[in-house]
Amino acid sequence: MSDARQVFAITGSDRLGFLQNLVTNDLRKAEGALVYAALLTPQGKFIADFFVHETGDMMLLDVSAALAPVLVPRLNMYRLRADVQIAPSPMVVSRGTGPAPVGALPDPRDARLGWRLYGPEDLSDATDWDALRVALLVPEAGIELTGDSYILEQGFERLHGVDFRKGCYVGQEVTARMKHKTELRKGLARVEIHGDAAPGTPIMAGDREAGTLLTRAGDQAIAYLRFDRAEGPMQAGDAVVTRLPD
Repeated sequence: MSDARQVFAITGSDRLGFLQNLVTNDLRKAEGALVYAALLTPQGKFIADFFVHETGDMMLLDVSAALAPVLVPRLNMYRLRADVQIAPSPMVVSRGTGPAPVGALPDPRDARLGWRLYGPEDLSDATDWDALRVALLVPEAGIELTGDSYILEQGFERLHGVDFRKGCYVGQEVTARMKHKTELRKGLARVEIHGDAAPGTPIMAGDREAGTLLTRAGDQAIAYLRFDRAEGPMQAGDAVVTRLPD
């Protein structure tokens, strides 16, 4: 998926309560800061992830441009008679890991992911985002995050993308049950690769499928694995794959 981003301005007197009842994180923390969150289906599966920042009389929502045509109609479906308006903003998303420009906000997922800035022009630096995502095990929509994803398997708790004390939101029951009643048997992990294997290649443990290779950067990659099968050397195409320690 392209890393192009789109910003929406959410206004109206009901904007906070409207979003708070829908998304995975507590947006009361978005005043003067960034909050990372997701919108889920009622069955707890991923629809879209995004950042929210409250400034003045609006909330800015920063989402992948490829997900915007899915996310915005879904938000409007829930809007009903609430005093909420959702409109595209001309603001451009900049991001980087070098010195932060004035007005930039730290990425809430991990301090090593640097900063994000909303303004009239792109001030992004030349960070190799795929390499950094692999090193920090950070999922991206369209690659690791798909319509079949459960966010706890994709690391949302570690990335501060879900709040278990905020109360109800769409998909909350399934997410809370996965947190409190089950041990995760599948999820993202970093792997080391020796040989040629493209993203999307199945990972095999003997004759059993153990997962899928996803984003690759050099000799390391993010993989979605069945943890009970991911011990010792595995095979992905012609490559040998080994799970790295957490």
